[in-house]
Amino acid sequence: MKKKRLFVLTILILALTLSSCSVIPASTLEAMFRTDEYTPSSLSSMQGDTVMISREEYEKYKQFSEMFDIFDAANESFYVETNKEQMIEYATRGLMAGLDDPYSFYYSPKEYEELWEEDEGKYVGIGVMIQANMETQECTIIRVFEGGPAQEAGVRRGDILYRVGEDLYVNATNLQDAVDIMRGEPETNVDVTFLRDNEEITFTITRRQVNVNQVESQMLDRRTGYIALYEFAGHCDEEFEKALNTLVSQGAEGIIIDLRDNSGGWVDQARYIADLFMDEGELCYLKYRDEEKHGDEYKTKDGKVDVKLVILINEHSASSSEILTGALRDCAGAVTVGVKSYGKGIIQGVFPVGNKGAGYQMTIAQYFTPGGSAVHKVGITPDYEVPLPEGDNGTYEFADRKNDVQLIKAIEVMDELLH
Repeated sequence: MKKKRLFVLTILILALTLSSCSVIPASTLEAMFRTDEYTPSSLSSMQGDTVMISREEYEKYKQFSEMFDIFDAANESFYVETNKEQMIEYATRGLMAGLDDPYSFYYSPKEYEELWEEDEGKYVGIGVMIQANMETQECTIIRVFEGGPAQEAGVRRGDILYRVGEDLYVNATNLQDAVDIMRGEPETNVDVTFLRDNEEITFTITRRQVNVNQVESQMLDRRTGYIALYEFAGHCDEEFEKALNTLVSQGAEGIIIDLRDNSGGWVDQARYIADLFMDEGELCYLKYRDEEKHGDEYKTKDGKVDVKLVILINEHSASSSEILTGALRDCAGAVTVGVKSYGKGIIQGVFPVGNKGAGYQMTIAQYFTPGGSAVHKVGITPDYEVPLPEGDNGTYEFADRKNDVQLIKAIEVMDELLH
């Protein structure tokens, strides 16, 4: 019997709990388990309107008896017709919320579909990347896509997303609702309000197709290449490798990897990129609930590009950015520049659930760098700490060697490594 569906079953608490089985009317089961994955063979036996299940399964159902009672009462007595599907969806969201983990949650079928659309880097929206701080609940614009609607309207990196439409005040908890509103049909408008220097600024932005470039690169001088990796999504690993090969063919002996404002993404893409610079080894160690460290999930293989590495990080570099930084620091001699990273040292799995296209994300492990350093709620402190000057929000042209003080320092460090 499919464990994930237990919460939708209305159990009749029967007195008949003899031997190792319990009896439940078959009509109740058939009404609540409408899924191809559920068949009578998953029951102990079925005879007419009666289903026999194991005592173990019966005890599982009993844990949800209060929820089932409320479900029945609402369907019988609520003053208007109930939306059963919505009640079940919210019950599922409640189960995930009970984990008390901001990184574990349920995706409705629509949300799950949009997750993969966004991962491919094409969607209709306003063209911004947002990072939610689960502690302060603030949602900060960490990237405004070049040539996108938001940039044309005047949105800047560092703006705080405050309100969408007339009445949705945005926080980390309801950010997905805000994103859903900002997306929509092409050539339609949406009002979005930001906080900038503690003042509200409202823009009317026209939604358009947004194409997200995950990687940008160029030669900074005859020996140093520069690659900015914005997120671990889409085909960023292949784009990164292509950029690296191009720079090396142009004479690069050192590569500056810019992971500032990169909030993470798929771990396997971090492994792929790390493998370009590492011999056989471990990308990171994972610690599951068994408390044992596992180092064989994300392996690198022999063979690497022989270049010097400098990595730029900041307070928004998180998750897979920190995994890549830790691995290249510990195993490839990378030098880090910037400010301490975010400190998200836990890994989530994304899984489908049910047969309607829904899914869920759940934290499954904590990770440690190959050298054994913890990252969660600690972050990675760079070898060279370079805070931004007061009043500088980090909004520069790409590869700005005149105003970007952190990049300027990274170039100085690379020059020392190459001499």
